[in-house]
Amino acid sequence: MKFEVGRNEFLNALQSVVGVVERRQTMPVLSNFLLDASKEGLMVTGTDLELELVSRAQIKTQTPGKVTVPARKLFDIVRSLPEGATLTLDGGADRVTLKSGKSRFSLSAMKPEEFPALSAASSGRALKLPRKALRELLDRTQFAMAQQDVRYYLNGLLLHVTPKRLRAVATDGHRLALSEISQDSKLKDEVQVIVPRKAVLELLRLLDNSDEVVELRLGEGQIQIDLDSVRMTSKLIDGRFPDYERVIPEDSDRRVTAQRERVRQALARVTPVTNDKFRGVRLQLAENQLRLSAKNQEQDEGEDEIEVSYSGPALEIGFNVNYLIDALSAMQGESFTMDFKGSDSSGLIQEVGGGHSKYVVMPMRI
Repeated sequence: MKFEVGRNEFLNALQSVVGVVERRQTMPVLSNFLLDASKEGLMVTGTDLELELVSRAQIKTQTPGKVTVPARKLFDIVRSLPEGATLTLDGGADRVTLKSGKSRFSLSAMKPEEFPALSAASSGRALKLPRKALRELLDRTQFAMAQQDVRYYLNGLLLHVTPKRLRAVATDGHRLALSEISQDSKLKDEVQVIVPRKAVLELLRLLDNSDEVVELRLGEGQIQIDLDSVRMTSKLIDGRFPDYERVIPEDSDRRVTAQRERVRQALARVTPVTNDKFRGVRLQLAENQLRLSAKNQEQDEGEDEIEVSYSGPALEIGFNVNYLIDALSAMQGESFTMDFKGSDSSGLIQEVGGGHSKYVVMPMRI
């Protein structure tokens, strides 16, 4: 195969895919890109067997064909070329040659037949929504996903689709984030799928804040998303997500209302003196007053006090400071509420004004 392409066009295509390529692979071919040149253009594919990204680029095709190229090397070479340069790629059975101006590179190649591909997702279940809406949904929940938890079904994000609603839920067992949007999916039944953590983070990287429509297709054991010049296909996590609705407190009898940014900044101020391992912060509530305090194993201490709206009995409760900051940072409104039942109950955080997100944080002993 042989084609000519602009450096910027080629770099954009490679950049959209390179994130899926792991530096250490169980199969050597997974360290490569699959380049497929045809009269319609160039398709660049990268995969780790669980997640596949395919990007498209406009090229001048001289000889159609397929080759595999070391992904990181190709990406670094193209990125190092001058802005606006033009390059020619000529691929054979075991070598690929790149030329641009007086620069020339020869890279090893592997047989394209060895490159694995994920099957196309069925379009039987599909929903469309604006990119901005999907991005906000993921932004408001993804931080609560577990990382390498033995409960593998927590290492991802639940998408719960109903005929009128799309809900995203993430939990690591100590906190839970839930956000939803109204969505006429035209589905006749409910669908729940768990999207792996890596796929969620890659999708966030690819999504912009435009109102352009993106389509999600739910196939048998996988999800596929088309974004103009990029298509993402990911296997789903095969497992049963916890009954998250049971975790959300419903019988809390104490509520504090406060300005979101003021509390977030106060929490950030006491964070440096929290215990390095447990990150505990103590919340002490009194009449219209919230006192935050923390200390660590070196006996360093920090304290802050802010005015809030609270009229219940005095309450003292501990939380992981990072969990509180993450929840407040994911919100957009000026004020929030936090509901409790007692010092040993979970806290429910919500935006004032009917926001569509809920955050549950389990208490901790300090």
